[in-house]
Amino acid sequence: MPDSYPPAARRWPSRRRRDHAVKREAVVRAAARAFNERGFHNTSLDDIAAALGVSKPTVYYYVESKEHLLFECFLAGLAGIREGLREAGQPGLPARDRLAAVIRHYAQAVASEFGWCMVRAEDQDLGPELRARIRALKSEIDQGIRRLLAEGVRDGSIAACDPKMTAFALAGALNWIAQWYRENQPMTATELAEAFVGIFE
Repeated sequence: MPDSYPPAARRWPSRRRRDHAVKREAVVRAAARAFNERGFHNTSLDDIAAALGVSKPTVYYYVESKEHLLFECFLAGLAGIREGLREAGQPGLPARDRLAAVIRHYAQAVASEFGWCMVRAEDQDLGPELRARIRALKSEIDQGIRRLLAEGVRDGSIAACDPKMTAFALAGALNWIAQWYRENQPMTATELAEAFVGIFE
């Protein structure tokens, strides 16, 4: 019976899963940094393995291909924005305040090590399935921002505007952060996000 096992033995499977998740995240982060520095096509799985001090088969243990690794970097970057949109779906604050919170999440995500992957992943030589999934996730975020803009116009917290064009303008400005922002700059990602909120307001 499982309950007859010592406590340490009962914890072992969950600890192993946790260790696997931590190591997999390290592989994804190393890949994101390498893609930022060299670009997707100029980075090999050997480069990522060398950066981690592991063998190439070890990298394959956590991800099936370089293509899927880029997609995982894209998902990791998008996670914060999607969480911001989920939080923004909860009523109680004017849409303007909820949109500002989403913009903070968005700016911080693009300023992170995953920024290049988030902005450029769709341009790389990915297969049709992964490209379609990236487009669907980008569309989900675009539609979420449009909804907040439209709600803001209705509740009076945002000036009258075209939600579609305004969402494009916001995303364009935020995505461009990946082209110029580097972590060694004096402004932190959090400070950058606050600055962008101030500009948009």
